[in-house]
Amino acid sequence: MIILFGVFIRYDEESDTHWVETKAHDNITSDIENDFYFRYPSFQDVHVMIFVGFGFLMTFLKRYSFGAVGFNFLIASFGLQWALLMQGWFHSLDPQTGKIFIGVESLINADFCVAGCLIAYGAVLGKVSPVQLLVMTLFGVTLFAVEEYIILNLLHARDAGGSMVIHTFGGYYGLTISWVLYRPNLHQSKRMQGSVYHSDIFAMIGTLFLWMFWPSFNSAITDHGDGQHRAVINTYLCLASTVLTTVAISSLSQKTGKLDMVHIQNSTLAGGVALGTAAEFMISPYGALIVGFFCGIISTMGYIFISPFLEKTLKIQDTCGIHNLHAMPGVIGGIVGAITAAAASESVYGKQGLINTFDFTGDFKDRTVLTQGGYQAAGMCVSIVFGVVGGAIVGSILKLPIWGDPADENCFDDEVYWEVNNPIFFQTIMFSVDCND
Repeated sequence: MIILFGVFIRYDEESDTHWVETKAHDNITSDIENDFYFRYPSFQDVHVMIFVGFGFLMTFLKRYSFGAVGFNFLIASFGLQWALLMQGWFHSLDPQTGKIFIGVESLINADFCVAGCLIAYGAVLGKVSPVQLLVMTLFGVTLFAVEEYIILNLLHARDAGGSMVIHTFGGYYGLTISWVLYRPNLHQSKRMQGSVYHSDIFAMIGTLFLWMFWPSFNSAITDHGDGQHRAVINTYLCLASTVLTTVAISSLSQKTGKLDMVHIQNSTLAGGVALGTAAEFMISPYGALIVGFFCGIISTMGYIFISPFLEKTLKIQDTCGIHNLHAMPGVIGGIVGAITAAAASESVYGKQGLINTFDFTGDFKDRTVLTQGGYQAAGMCVSIVFGVVGGAIVGSILKLPIWGDPADENCFDDEVYWEVNNPIFFQTIMFSVDCND
Protein backbone atom coordinates (compact mmCIF):
# COMPACT_ATOMS: atom_id res chain seq x y z
CA MET A 1 0.00 0.00 0.00
CA ILE A 2 2.82 2.39 0.88
CA ILE A 3 4.50 1.70 -2.46
CA LEU A 4 1.27 2.32 -4.39
CA PHE A 5 0.71 5.59 -2.52
CA GLY A 6 4.27 6.63 -3.26
CA VAL A 7 3.80 5.99 -6.96
CA PHE A 8 0.30 7.40 -7.49
CA ILE A 9 -1.03 9.63 -4.68
CA ARG A 10 -0.33 13.36 -4.55
CA TYR A 11 -1.96 16.42 -2.92
CA ASP A 12 -4.44 18.29 -5.07
CA GLU A 13 -4.03 22.00 -5.78
CA GLU A 14 -6.05 23.05 -2.72
CA SER A 15 -3.92 21.03 -0.29
CA ASP A 16 -0.56 21.66 -1.95
CA THR A 17 1.85 24.47 -1.08
CA HIS A 18 1.21 25.90 -4.56
CA TRP A 19 -2.25 26.98 -3.31
CA VAL A 20 -0.77 30.47 -2.90
CA GLU A 21 -0.02 30.59 -6.63
CA THR A 22 -3.43 29.12 -7.47
CA LYS A 23 -5.15 31.86 -5.46
CA ALA A 24 -3.24 34.56 -7.30
CA HIS A 25 -3.90 32.99 -10.70
CA ASP A 26 -7.64 32.55 -10.09
CA ASN A 27 -8.10 35.89 -8.28
CA ILE A 28 -9.13 34.15 -5.05
CA THR A 29 -8.90 36.67 -2.25
CA SER A 30 -9.29 34.46 0.82
CA ASP A 31 -8.24 31.04 2.06
CA ILE A 32 -11.85 30.51 3.11
CA GLU A 33 -12.55 29.63 -0.54
CA ASN A 34 -10.45 26.50 -0.11
CA ASP A 35 -12.70 23.43 -0.37
CA PHE A 36 -11.44 22.28 3.03
CA TYR A 37 -13.60 24.86 4.77
CA PHE A 38 -16.72 23.77 2.86
CA ARG A 39 -16.24 20.01 3.19
CA TYR A 40 -14.36 19.33 6.42
CA PRO A 41 -17.33 19.67 8.82
CA SER A 42 -19.23 17.10 6.75
CA PHE A 43 -16.12 14.91 6.56
CA GLN A 44 -15.86 14.91 10.35
CA ASP A 45 -19.47 13.76 10.68
CA VAL A 46 -19.11 11.04 8.04
CA HIS A 47 -15.85 9.85 9.62
CA VAL A 48 -17.55 9.53 13.02
CA MET A 49 -20.36 7.54 11.40
CA ILE A 50 -17.88 5.11 9.86
CA PHE A 51 -15.78 4.43 12.94
CA VAL A 52 -18.16 5.08 15.84
CA GLY A 53 -21.64 4.74 14.34
CA PHE A 54 -21.18 1.53 12.36
CA GLY A 55 -18.80 0.08 14.96
CA PHE A 56 -21.06 0.49 17.98
CA LEU A 57 -24.24 -0.36 16.06
CA MET A 58 -22.88 -3.91 15.77
CA THR A 59 -22.07 -4.37 19.49
CA PHE A 60 -25.49 -5.82 20.28
CA LEU A 61 -24.18 -9.40 20.52
CA LYS A 62 -23.53 -10.38 24.14
CA ARG A 63 -19.95 -11.57 23.56
CA TYR A 64 -18.81 -10.01 20.30
CA SER A 65 -18.30 -6.33 21.16
CA PHE A 66 -14.51 -6.47 20.67
CA GLY A 67 -14.99 -7.99 17.24
CA ALA A 68 -17.75 -5.55 16.28
CA VAL A 69 -15.79 -2.40 17.09
CA GLY A 70 -12.27 -3.72 16.58
CA PHE A 71 -12.76 -5.41 13.22
CA ASN A 72 -14.85 -2.44 12.07
CA PHE A 73 -11.80 -0.29 12.91
CA LEU A 74 -9.50 -2.67 11.04
CA ILE A 75 -11.40 -3.02 7.78
CA ALA A 76 -12.35 0.67 7.67
CA SER A 77 -8.71 1.73 8.04
CA PHE A 78 -7.60 -0.75 5.39
CA GLY A 79 -10.53 0.00 3.11
CA LEU A 80 -10.15 3.77 3.01
CA GLN A 81 -6.53 3.44 1.83
CA TRP A 82 -7.48 1.02 -0.93
CA ALA A 83 -10.51 3.19 -1.78
CA LEU A 84 -8.35 6.28 -2.34
CA LEU A 85 -6.39 4.27 -4.90
CA MET A 86 -9.31 2.52 -6.59
CA GLN A 87 -11.53 5.60 -6.78
CA GLY A 88 -8.56 7.66 -7.90
CA TRP A 89 -7.76 5.28 -10.76
CA PHE A 90 -11.35 5.39 -11.96
CA HIS A 91 -12.31 8.99 -11.24
CA SER A 92 -9.36 11.34 -10.94
CA LEU A 93 -6.26 9.84 -12.55
CA ASP A 94 -4.42 12.63 -14.36
CA PRO A 95 -3.68 11.30 -17.88
CA GLN A 96 -0.67 13.59 -18.27
CA THR A 97 1.14 12.79 -15.03
CA GLY A 98 -0.40 9.41 -14.18
CA LYS A 99 -0.99 10.66 -10.63
CA ILE A 100 -4.05 10.74 -8.37
CA PHE A 101 -4.60 14.10 -6.70
CA ILE A 102 -6.53 13.95 -3.44
CA GLY A 103 -8.23 16.51 -1.24
CA VAL A 104 -10.88 16.53 1.46
CA GLU A 105 -13.62 15.42 -0.96
CA SER A 106 -11.50 12.37 -1.82
CA LEU A 107 -11.46 11.47 1.87
CA ILE A 108 -15.26 11.70 2.05
CA ASN A 109 -15.65 9.49 -1.00
CA ALA A 110 -13.22 6.95 0.47
CA ASP A 111 -15.34 6.82 3.62
CA PHE A 112 -18.42 6.29 1.47
CA CYS A 113 -16.68 3.40 -0.26
CA VAL A 114 -15.77 1.87 3.10
CA ALA A 115 -19.40 2.23 4.25
CA GLY A 116 -20.49 -0.27 1.62
CA CYS A 117 -18.04 -2.86 3.00
CA LEU A 118 -19.08 -2.18 6.60
CA ILE A 119 -22.69 -2.76 5.62
CA ALA A 120 -21.69 -6.11 4.14
CA TYR A 121 -19.77 -6.90 7.34
CA GLY A 122 -23.06 -6.72 9.22
CA ALA A 123 -24.39 -9.77 7.37
CA VAL A 124 -21.44 -11.98 8.36
CA LEU A 125 -20.79 -10.47 11.80
CA GLY A 126 -19.33 -13.05 14.17
CA LYS A 127 -19.05 -15.80 11.54
CA VAL A 128 -15.83 -14.98 9.68
CA SER A 129 -12.17 -14.46 10.49
CA PRO A 130 -10.28 -11.13 10.32
CA VAL A 131 -8.44 -12.37 7.21
CA GLN A 132 -11.75 -13.12 5.50
CA LEU A 133 -12.91 -9.61 6.37
CA LEU A 134 -9.81 -8.09 4.78
CA VAL A 135 -10.29 -10.15 1.62
CA MET A 136 -13.97 -9.23 1.57
CA THR A 137 -13.04 -5.54 1.90
CA LEU A 138 -10.33 -5.73 -0.78
CA PHE A 139 -12.78 -7.10 -3.35
CA GLY A 140 -15.68 -5.02 -2.01
CA VAL A 141 -13.84 -1.72 -2.49
CA THR A 142 -12.76 -2.81 -5.97
CA LEU A 143 -16.31 -3.72 -6.99
CA PHE A 144 -17.61 -0.52 -5.41
CA ALA A 145 -15.23 1.65 -7.43
CA VAL A 146 -16.28 -0.02 -10.68
CA GLU A 147 -20.04 0.15 -10.05
CA GLU A 148 -19.71 3.72 -8.79
CA TYR A 149 -17.92 4.69 -12.01
CA ILE A 150 -20.60 3.04 -14.14
CA ILE A 151 -23.53 4.57 -12.23
CA LEU A 152 -22.19 8.08 -11.64
CA ASN A 153 -19.99 8.62 -14.70
CA LEU A 154 -21.29 6.44 -17.52
CA LEU A 155 -25.00 6.46 -16.65
CA HIS A 156 -24.70 9.91 -15.08
CA ALA A 157 -27.17 9.01 -12.33
CA ARG A 158 -27.34 11.25 -9.28
CA ASP A 159 -26.83 9.52 -5.93
CA ALA A 160 -25.37 11.99 -3.45
CA GLY A 161 -26.22 9.96 -0.33
CA GLY A 162 -25.53 6.58 -1.91
CA SER A 163 -28.89 4.82 -1.65
CA MET A 164 -27.90 2.82 -4.73
CA VAL A 165 -24.12 2.99 -4.87
CA ILE A 166 -23.49 2.41 -1.15
CA HIS A 167 -26.50 0.82 0.55
CA THR A 168 -28.04 -1.30 -2.19
CA PHE A 169 -24.66 -2.59 -3.32
CA GLY A 170 -23.35 -3.15 0.23
CA GLY A 171 -26.58 -4.80 1.33
CA TYR A 172 -26.79 -7.33 -1.48
CA TYR A 173 -23.02 -7.88 -1.49
CA GLY A 174 -23.14 -8.89 2.17
CA LEU A 175 -26.34 -10.92 1.87
CA THR A 176 -24.99 -12.92 -1.07
CA ILE A 177 -21.73 -13.64 0.75
CA SER A 178 -23.73 -14.78 3.78
CA TRP A 179 -25.80 -17.04 1.52
CA VAL A 180 -22.68 -18.64 0.01
CA LEU A 181 -21.15 -19.07 3.50
CA TYR A 182 -24.35 -20.58 4.92
CA ARG A 183 -23.71 -22.60 8.08
CA PRO A 184 -26.32 -25.35 8.56
CA ASN A 185 -25.00 -26.04 12.07
CA LEU A 186 -24.93 -22.44 13.27
CA HIS A 187 -27.46 -23.41 15.94
CA GLN A 188 -24.47 -24.78 17.89
CA SER A 189 -23.58 -21.19 18.83
CA LYS A 190 -27.16 -20.03 19.25
CA ARG A 191 -26.51 -19.27 22.92
CA MET A 192 -24.18 -16.46 21.75
CA GLN A 193 -26.48 -14.85 19.21
CA GLY A 194 -28.66 -12.88 21.59
CA SER A 195 -28.05 -9.59 23.33
CA VAL A 196 -27.95 -8.48 26.94
CA TYR A 197 -29.04 -5.20 28.45
CA HIS A 198 -25.67 -3.46 28.35
CA SER A 199 -24.79 -4.67 24.83
CA ASP A 200 -28.01 -3.18 23.47
CA ILE A 201 -27.20 0.11 25.19
CA PHE A 202 -23.80 0.20 23.44
CA ALA A 203 -25.49 -0.57 20.11
CA MET A 204 -27.91 2.29 20.73
CA ILE A 205 -24.92 4.64 20.99
CA GLY A 206 -24.06 3.68 17.43
CA THR A 207 -27.64 4.28 16.35
CA LEU A 208 -27.71 7.76 17.81
CA PHE A 209 -24.40 8.76 16.21
CA LEU A 210 -25.60 7.52 12.84
CA TRP A 211 -29.00 9.16 13.24
CA MET A 212 -27.59 12.55 14.22
CA PHE A 213 -24.97 12.71 11.49
CA TRP A 214 -26.95 11.19 8.61
CA PRO A 215 -27.88 14.64 7.20
CA SER A 216 -24.14 15.24 6.75
CA PHE A 217 -23.72 11.83 5.09
CA ASN A 218 -26.40 12.60 2.48
CA SER A 219 -25.20 16.15 1.83
CA ALA A 220 -21.42 15.81 2.12
CA ILE A 221 -20.63 15.82 -1.61
CA THR A 222 -23.62 17.71 -2.96
CA ASP A 223 -23.19 21.09 -4.64
CA HIS A 224 -22.41 24.00 -2.35
CA GLY A 225 -25.42 26.16 -1.58
CA ASP A 226 -29.03 25.15 -2.13
CA GLY A 227 -28.35 21.49 -2.98
CA GLN A 228 -26.45 20.84 0.22
CA HIS A 229 -28.90 22.87 2.26
CA ARG A 230 -31.90 20.99 0.82
CA ALA A 231 -30.27 17.59 1.36
CA VAL A 232 -29.82 18.31 5.06
CA ILE A 233 -33.42 19.47 5.50
CA ASN A 234 -34.91 16.52 3.63
CA THR A 235 -32.82 13.93 5.48
CA TYR A 236 -33.49 15.55 8.84
CA LEU A 237 -37.26 15.39 8.34
CA CYS A 238 -37.22 11.90 6.85
CA LEU A 239 -35.29 10.49 9.81
CA ALA A 240 -37.65 12.08 12.32
CA SER A 241 -40.64 10.59 10.53
CA THR A 242 -38.99 7.16 10.48
CA VAL A 243 -38.50 7.18 14.25
CA LEU A 244 -42.17 7.84 14.97
CA THR A 245 -43.32 5.18 12.51
CA THR A 246 -40.85 2.60 13.77
CA VAL A 247 -41.93 3.08 17.37
CA ALA A 248 -45.60 2.75 16.40
CA ILE A 249 -45.12 -0.40 14.30
CA SER A 250 -42.80 -2.00 16.87
CA SER A 251 -45.35 -1.45 19.61
CA LEU A 252 -48.25 -2.73 17.49
CA SER A 253 -46.29 -5.87 16.56
CA GLN A 254 -46.06 -7.00 20.19
CA LYS A 255 -49.04 -8.41 22.05
CA THR A 256 -47.96 -6.51 25.15
CA GLY A 257 -47.46 -3.26 23.23
CA LYS A 258 -43.83 -3.09 24.32
CA LEU A 259 -41.00 -1.93 22.05
CA ASP A 260 -38.36 -4.20 20.52
CA MET A 261 -34.88 -2.71 20.86
CA VAL A 262 -33.79 -4.33 17.57
CA HIS A 263 -36.33 -2.20 15.72
CA ILE A 264 -35.33 0.99 17.51
CA GLN A 265 -31.62 0.40 16.89
CA ASN A 266 -32.00 -0.27 13.19
CA SER A 267 -35.30 0.67 11.55
CA THR A 268 -35.12 4.24 12.85
CA LEU A 269 -32.19 4.76 10.43
CA ALA A 270 -33.91 3.41 7.32
CA GLY A 271 -35.21 6.82 6.26
CA GLY A 272 -31.68 8.19 5.96
CA VAL A 273 -30.78 5.29 3.68
CA ALA A 274 -33.86 5.68 1.48
CA LEU A 275 -33.47 9.43 0.99
CA GLY A 276 -29.83 9.23 -0.09
CA THR A 277 -30.54 9.45 -3.82
CA ALA A 278 -33.27 12.08 -3.74
CA ALA A 279 -31.89 14.12 -0.83
CA GLU A 280 -30.81 17.03 -3.02
CA PHE A 281 -33.90 16.90 -5.26
CA MET A 282 -37.01 19.03 -4.79
CA ILE A 283 -38.85 16.22 -3.05
CA SER A 284 -40.44 18.79 -0.68
CA PRO A 285 -40.57 18.58 3.13
CA TYR A 286 -43.82 16.62 3.19
CA GLY A 287 -42.37 14.24 0.60
CA ALA A 288 -39.44 13.56 2.93
CA LEU A 289 -41.91 12.76 5.72
CA ILE A 290 -43.77 10.34 3.45
CA VAL A 291 -40.56 8.50 2.54
CA GLY A 292 -39.66 8.22 6.23
CA PHE A 293 -43.16 6.97 7.08
CA PHE A 294 -43.04 4.10 4.58
CA CYS A 295 -39.44 3.21 5.45
CA GLY A 296 -40.32 2.87 9.12
CA ILE A 297 -43.11 0.46 8.23
CA ILE A 298 -41.19 -1.61 5.69
CA SER A 299 -37.96 -1.87 7.69
CA THR A 300 -39.68 -2.82 10.95
CA MET A 301 -41.90 -5.38 9.23
CA GLY A 302 -38.76 -6.73 7.61
CA TYR A 303 -37.29 -7.58 11.00
CA ILE A 304 -40.53 -9.21 12.07
CA PHE A 305 -41.34 -11.25 8.96
CA ILE A 306 -38.65 -11.11 6.24
CA SER A 307 -35.52 -11.89 8.30
CA PRO A 308 -36.92 -15.23 9.59
CA PHE A 309 -38.03 -16.07 6.03
CA LEU A 310 -34.57 -15.33 4.62
CA GLU A 311 -32.88 -17.62 7.12
CA LYS A 312 -35.41 -20.45 7.03
CA THR A 313 -36.24 -20.52 3.32
CA LEU A 314 -33.38 -18.83 1.44
CA LYS A 315 -30.61 -19.91 3.85
CA ILE A 316 -29.35 -16.36 4.37
CA GLN A 317 -28.08 -15.84 7.92
CA ASP A 318 -28.16 -12.05 8.21
CA THR A 319 -26.67 -11.30 11.64
CA CYS A 320 -27.41 -7.56 11.72
CA GLY A 321 -30.48 -7.51 9.49
CA ILE A 322 -28.80 -5.45 6.77
CA HIS A 323 -31.56 -6.48 4.35
CA ASN A 324 -34.04 -4.43 6.38
CA LEU A 325 -31.80 -1.46 7.14
CA HIS A 326 -29.79 -1.11 3.93
CA ALA A 327 -30.84 -3.36 1.04
CA MET A 328 -34.62 -2.73 1.01
CA PRO A 329 -34.40 0.98 1.94
CA GLY A 330 -31.63 1.35 -0.66
CA VAL A 331 -33.93 -0.02 -3.35
CA ILE A 332 -36.69 2.28 -2.11
CA GLY A 333 -34.24 5.16 -2.37
CA GLY A 334 -33.40 4.23 -5.95
CA ILE A 335 -37.09 4.09 -6.85
CA VAL A 336 -37.82 7.42 -5.13
CA GLY A 337 -34.85 8.99 -6.93
CA ALA A 338 -35.99 7.72 -10.32
CA ILE A 339 -39.57 8.92 -9.86
CA THR A 340 -38.51 12.30 -8.45
CA ALA A 341 -36.06 12.86 -11.30
CA ALA A 342 -38.58 11.88 -13.98
CA ALA A 343 -41.20 14.17 -12.42
CA ALA A 344 -38.89 17.20 -12.20
CA SER A 345 -40.13 20.25 -14.03
CA GLU A 346 -38.81 23.66 -14.95
CA SER A 347 -41.66 25.31 -13.06
CA VAL A 348 -40.44 23.73 -9.80
CA TYR A 349 -36.67 23.78 -10.32
CA GLY A 350 -36.22 26.64 -12.75
CA LYS A 351 -34.19 26.19 -15.93
CA GLN A 352 -30.82 26.73 -14.28
CA GLY A 353 -31.94 24.75 -11.25
CA LEU A 354 -32.56 21.67 -13.40
CA ILE A 355 -29.14 22.02 -14.98
CA ASN A 356 -27.42 22.40 -11.60
CA THR A 357 -29.34 19.66 -9.78
CA PHE A 358 -28.96 16.98 -12.44
CA ASP A 359 -25.71 18.29 -13.90
CA PHE A 360 -27.11 18.63 -17.41
CA THR A 361 -23.87 19.94 -18.85
CA GLY A 362 -21.25 18.78 -21.35
CA ASP A 363 -22.16 15.44 -22.92
CA PHE A 364 -25.42 15.41 -20.96
CA LYS A 365 -26.69 18.92 -21.77
CA ASP A 366 -29.49 17.58 -23.99
CA ARG A 367 -30.75 14.94 -21.54
CA THR A 368 -34.40 15.26 -20.47
CA VAL A 369 -35.75 14.59 -16.99
CA LEU A 370 -37.64 11.51 -18.23
CA THR A 371 -34.42 10.09 -19.62
CA GLN A 372 -32.69 10.95 -16.35
CA GLY A 373 -35.34 9.04 -14.45
CA GLY A 374 -34.68 6.00 -16.64
CA TYR A 375 -30.95 6.18 -16.00
CA GLN A 376 -31.61 6.52 -12.28
CA ALA A 377 -33.55 3.24 -12.40
CA ALA A 378 -30.79 1.65 -14.47
CA GLY A 379 -28.26 2.69 -11.83
CA MET A 380 -30.22 0.85 -9.16
CA CYS A 381 -30.20 -2.31 -11.30
CA VAL A 382 -26.44 -2.02 -11.77
CA SER A 383 -25.86 -1.80 -8.02
CA ILE A 384 -27.98 -4.91 -7.38
CA VAL A 385 -26.19 -6.89 -10.10
CA PHE A 386 -22.75 -5.91 -8.79
CA GLY A 387 -23.79 -6.76 -5.24
CA VAL A 388 -25.25 -10.18 -6.07
CA VAL A 389 -22.74 -11.34 -8.70
CA GLY A 390 -19.77 -9.87 -6.88
CA GLY A 391 -20.95 -11.33 -3.59
CA ALA A 392 -21.32 -14.79 -5.13
CA ILE A 393 -17.77 -14.69 -6.52
CA VAL A 394 -16.20 -13.30 -3.35
CA GLY A 395 -18.25 -15.66 -1.18
CA SER A 396 -16.90 -18.61 -3.16
CA ILE A 397 -13.35 -17.38 -2.53
CA LEU A 398 -14.04 -16.92 1.18
CA LYS A 399 -15.47 -20.43 1.38
CA LEU A 400 -12.06 -21.96 0.70
CA PRO A 401 -10.80 -23.74 3.86
CA ILE A 402 -7.68 -21.58 4.21
CA TRP A 403 -8.89 -18.48 6.06
CA GLY A 404 -9.11 -19.70 9.66
CA ASP A 405 -12.79 -18.93 10.17
CA PRO A 406 -14.36 -19.97 13.49
CA ALA A 407 -16.07 -23.31 14.00
CA ASP A 408 -19.87 -23.33 14.21
CA GLU A 409 -19.83 -23.65 17.99
CA ASN A 410 -17.40 -20.71 18.34
CA CYS A 411 -19.20 -18.10 16.26
CA PHE A 412 -20.17 -14.77 17.88
CA ASP A 413 -17.48 -15.20 20.57
CA ASP A 414 -14.65 -12.69 21.08
CA GLU A 415 -12.40 -15.24 22.75
CA VAL A 416 -11.62 -16.87 19.39
CA TYR A 417 -9.65 -13.84 18.14
CA TRP A 418 -9.24 -11.53 21.15
CA GLU A 419 -7.55 -11.62 24.54
CA VAL A 420 -10.48 -11.34 26.94
CA ASN A 421 -9.16 -10.25 30.34
CA ASN A 422 -12.29 -10.82 32.37
CA PRO A 423 -13.63 -14.27 31.50
CA ILE A 424 -15.22 -14.56 34.98
CA PHE A 425 -17.36 -11.53 34.20
CA PHE A 426 -18.52 -13.09 30.94
CA GLN A 427 -19.19 -16.42 32.66
CA THR A 428 -21.33 -14.64 35.23
CA ILE A 429 -23.32 -12.96 32.47
CA MET A 430 -23.76 -16.24 30.61
CA PHE A 431 -24.88 -18.00 33.79
CA SER A 432 -27.45 -15.30 34.53
CA VAL A 433 -28.72 -15.39 30.95
CA ASP A 434 -29.02 -19.18 31.04
CA CYS A 435 -30.92 -18.96 34.31
CA ASN A 436 -33.31 -16.41 32.83
CA ASP A 437 -33.87 -18.64 29.83
